[in-house]
Amino acid sequence: MNGRRVLLAVSGGIAAYKAPELVRELLRAGCEVRCAMTAAAREFVTPLVLQTLCGAPVATDLFEPTQEREIDHIALADWAELVIIAPATANLLAKLALGIADDLVTTVTLATRAPLLLAPAMNVNMWKHPATVANMAILHDRGVRRVGPETGELACGWEGEGRMSEPAAIVGAARMTLGTRSLVGESVLVTAGGTREAIDAVRYLGNRSSGKMGFAIADEAARRGAEVVLVAAPTNLPTPPGVRRLDVTSALEMRETVLAELPRASIVVKAAAVADFRPSEASLSKIRKEDLPAGGGLTLELVRNPDILEEICREKGERITVGFAAESQDLVASARRKLARKGCDLIVANDITREASGFDVDQNAVVFVWPGGELEELPPLAKADVAKQLIDRVEKLRAGGRTT
Repeated sequence: MNGRRVLLAVSGGIAAYKAPELVRELLRAGCEVRCAMTAAAREFVTPLVLQTLCGAPVATDLFEPTQEREIDHIALADWAELVIIAPATANLLAKLALGIADDLVTTVTLATRAPLLLAPAMNVNMWKHPATVANMAILHDRGVRRVGPETGELACGWEGEGRMSEPAAIVGAARMTLGTRSLVGESVLVTAGGTREAIDAVRYLGNRSSGKMGFAIADEAARRGAEVVLVAAPTNLPTPPGVRRLDVTSALEMRETVLAELPRASIVVKAAAVADFRPSEASLSKIRKEDLPAGGGLTLELVRNPDILEEICREKGERITVGFAAESQDLVASARRKLARKGCDLIVANDITREASGFDVDQNAVVFVWPGGELEELPPLAKADVAKQLIDRVEKLRAGGRTT
């Protein structure tokens, strides 16, 4: 965070009283801070307080000639490496979603190319109102990040979700949003989720993969500045900010999409749980039990699906390729065989029988298996933290290294 240029925009909510402490926290982190305020924000905290703390004039008025000469709002938008809006009121969220620029804060926000971090704060009913929910969905799809709101006692007397996150948490989110930018110029292709292989118009063969690991990897790569394409099997997970998502259903659809995107990828991480087999034929209509012989069952003939990772590795060239191995027994031995057979740069192995690890949970315990036999076993970590560890290894591979 040292030397990073952060613009703090304060809007008109009671949580604006935390803005001075947020400025202090940003300064402690080494940031260069400037501030902007809406007219309503000045009802809660004075510009002089923020100006004294950050050591620079506070931008407040788009139409005041003297101030506009001193603080050019377009120059301010270009100056910022990160824009934090704290508190972000329901009114301001609505303006941002619609692209309204009717004061200095909204104009700067619309003009900047810097990432935007929101710290919402409002009454719980306002936060849960369909309009606010829809506005946040629009902003999320544009790559806007947020921290909070938290649950607790609100200034209005209500109890629930709506409290602005504490300054330390906002600075932590700012650090994550700014990231290291170490993957700028890289194109990362990630697969995630479990494929579904149709039996008939209703039923399918599937697996328990939620896609959480792959989505966390895509999110981390995007945080570090990479251009990220996420090929996702069916899942309800939201698309990580700044990621281009391509939805597929079956293994054959995933193969087709991955191979189409592959020429542009400098890094590939195959985290999806791709079905090894599919029914040889899928009925276009629902198979009804009444159509089967009395007391009889249904027999499915299965055929093998293509091995997408193996195809990628045949002509990998300088491309970094990482595979995953979800195993229920002989974890390391199975991963080593897979690594040798596929020819990728690294296999991430995880034991799906381990408690609180693997499919459809927020934690994972993995072993990095390297060519040559080296192993790195990580303790159980949140999948977001596993993703950070993995991308760290990918960066070392890109730099010509191999292990930690």
